[in-house]
Amino acid sequence: MFDLPPLSRRRFLGTAGAIGLAGAFGAVPTGTAAAADGSRVVPVNWPSLGSYSGSDAAGTRVTAILAGSARYLIGPWYAATYTHYLPDGYIDLQGTDERAVRLPAMAAVAATTALVTGTYDPRTLSAANATIRTRNLIRTLAARHLANNTNAATRWGGGWQTALWAYYAALAGWLFWDELDAAARDHLVAMLVWEADRLTTGNSLHLIGTSGDELYMTRRDGTVVTPGDSKAEEDNWSAAALSLAASMMPSHPDAARRTRRNVELLLAAAARPADLTGRETINGIRLSSWLRGTNIADDGTLENHARLHPLYMVAFDQSLYQGFVFGLANRAAPRAALHNIKQTYSALVDKEFPLPGGGTTPIYRPGSAEIHYPEGNDWGTHFPFYFGNFDLLVSLTGQDRGITPRAAEWERLHNDAQLALMSRFADGRTYGAAGENTYYGREHRIGAMAGQLYLTLFLARNSTGNRLRWR
Repeated sequence: MFDLPPLSRRRFLGTAGAIGLAGAFGAVPTGTAAAADGSRVVPVNWPSLGSYSGSDAAGTRVTAILAGSARYLIGPWYAATYTHYLPDGYIDLQGTDERAVRLPAMAAVAATTALVTGTYDPRTLSAANATIRTRNLIRTLAARHLANNTNAATRWGGGWQTALWAYYAALAGWLFWDELDAAARDHLVAMLVWEADRLTTGNSLHLIGTSGDELYMTRRDGTVVTPGDSKAEEDNWSAAALSLAASMMPSHPDAARRTRRNVELLLAAAARPADLTGRETINGIRLSSWLRGTNIADDGTLENHARLHPLYMVAFDQSLYQGFVFGLANRAAPRAALHNIKQTYSALVDKEFPLPGGGTTPIYRPGSAEIHYPEGNDWGTHFPFYFGNFDLLVSLTGQDRGITPRAAEWERLHNDAQLALMSRFADGRTYGAAGENTYYGREHRIGAMAGQLYLTLFLARNSTGNRLRWR
């Protein structure tokens, strides 16, 4: 399906060793805002991480998905989207909204992961040119963040979703640290610190110093704050920015506060009614006394877009990615990231829901890659990798114990279906007709998931022993 580099090359080499390039493309302005100090970052110690061949069955599938997606995003998509440099030496992001910022940040995650692990497929574009393009995405995204940019027409940041955008851009930058100059590094740190620090106070999400109920769909007293709109996804993408800041800068004066807030947001994301009256303490937090509400039902289901929505159930992938984020820093991830994952996965595999013509079925249709959406799906028709990605994360973290069939069986079905979608195109993309997935960042979402899943696989199965650890 996809020609890949030999297995012996598919290992962490570090960008300098794998690509053989150094320095940035052109001079980088320092910006008008006070830049944070990139020297606070502890780079990934690639040699200590050993190697991962990707030759196991799941690894072969994920490698092919990552290689194809990265090849498309940094090749044809980049070429069609970015056609010139601006006078200051950066590419033109063509806006400050989700389409302009989140999409290139997700593309950068896919490209950096493929390049530093040796899984990059150079048939469309050489690794050297892919490196230049990827570096340009990272440095431009960081420089345009409001922590580094006073131009209201070109700056982004401070929005309800921008912590996630900063996470993607900073993760790509951390993976590509050897390929960035000092100014780009400073900009990345300033961006991530700004977005992380506004999330670190109180039982709230968006504003430092507030004490509202932004973390929950339903309050402790049963009042529904946001009908049909779980806050699980928002909580765990905000936690992602904090986890990355804590991992990249473990000796920063605010590291402990970020680490604690990360745990709080993870627990809030997966909070269910049983947690409010239970006796469980996770990472030092007693759930029954700290939680002020819930985001999922006791059976593990959740609502988003005014319906019971399987696509948002598997959005707990963002919590499980914390295993590799901390693992790259040779640290154990907080056990809070695993909270109630088993309940949600059981709801996908074992819980029966009515069928339109009569009878019942689980969301995961037995023996099939098909997904049953009990109340419909407003995003399109084809999402096998969203589920295959979650399946493998659940399997690698052992959250499918006692659930039948096991997650590894579903991963094979769903990711084979993903590869079948990709086989329709020669350039590595996944989607054709608009109705298959109506999100304008559909290809970029595949790439970001594939990159993070590959890194999780590596941390779980590398040659130095299991580094996917939880505390």
